[in-house]
Amino acid sequence: MNPVVDLRSDTVTRPTEAMRTAMMAAPLGDDVFGDDPSVNALQEKIAGLLGFAAALFMPTGTQSNFCGIVSHCQRGDEYLVGQTAHCYRWEGGGAAVLGSVQPQPLNHQEDGTLALADIDAAIKPDDAHFARTRLLTLENTWGGRLLPIEYVRQATTLARSRGLQTHLDGARLFNAAVAQAAATGAPPQQEARRIAECFDSASVCFSKGLGAPVGSALCGSREFIARAHRMRKMAGGGLRQAGLLAAAAAHALDHHVDRLAQDHALLRRLAAGLAGLPGLEVAAPHTNILFADLTGPARDRGAALIAHLKDQGILITGLHRLRLVTHLNVDAAGIDRTIQAVRAFFKA
Repeated sequence: MNPVVDLRSDTVTRPTEAMRTAMMAAPLGDDVFGDDPSVNALQEKIAGLLGFAAALFMPTGTQSNFCGIVSHCQRGDEYLVGQTAHCYRWEGGGAAVLGSVQPQPLNHQEDGTLALADIDAAIKPDDAHFARTRLLTLENTWGGRLLPIEYVRQATTLARSRGLQTHLDGARLFNAAVAQAAATGAPPQQEARRIAECFDSASVCFSKGLGAPVGSALCGSREFIARAHRMRKMAGGGLRQAGLLAAAAAHALDHHVDRLAQDHALLRRLAAGLAGLPGLEVAAPHTNILFADLTGPARDRGAALIAHLKDQGILITGLHRLRLVTHLNVDAAGIDRTIQAVRAFFKA
């Protein structure tokens, strides 16, 4: 029997044997008391890698973004965010519900950016009628798309010129860095720092393409992380012997960043294999996420296609718009099986 090809998300990755070994060897303590050496080492590692003074290990990216936003903002403040940004659309409204911080969503441009003119126009005057605009949040990658570094610099410079802080939802920052490195020739770790240093804070996920089982980190100044630590406690995010998880994340940083280029190459292979099918419009891939829109008479066949692929041991998500994600548990054979199965469906 062929193994399942799970393209639903890069969150489905499982720890490698080397990562499991690192987890079992991790020295442990009580992180709520601040004495888990593996957590402390990870926090120092990710902060130093991205050019920040401090970092805080978080159970999830959602909690990391939440703590970041409410550590920048007070009740009655607002943050500027993309209309389909993860920290606005898919994180339960936590900043508004739990932090009393109002989101001001802006429409994305086709390339995932927020127009500089839209950012500028959305910043409220100092008037009691308005929420106080305090923060700009950007997401990189956005839907698998790399935000151009020049745009990131322009947007964050504009925000600072208007007195705003800036936060990066870098759930897939290292995918962005690998894609950027392919263009510049610099190491991905250097590119990750170039992106992150544009922001006052950054949230980075370890449990997606990097392949750790759990965890994110929030990075920023020492004062900012002290505020975020209090918010993490309020949100129930304190962990005890968390070094098992931190060791997995540290292993991922050491061994799984450069290999993200393999995921990107597999996605390009998938996109090329699906190109040209009538009724399927495939977006040009940037990193490890592919979107394919069903068009014309095929538009209502999404559920049937997903069921057909599941029968073949291939898992994807979507309906009218399909989403396929490559990661360390997907190989070339699985990609080729997927291409063949999709093509067979459209020929039927």
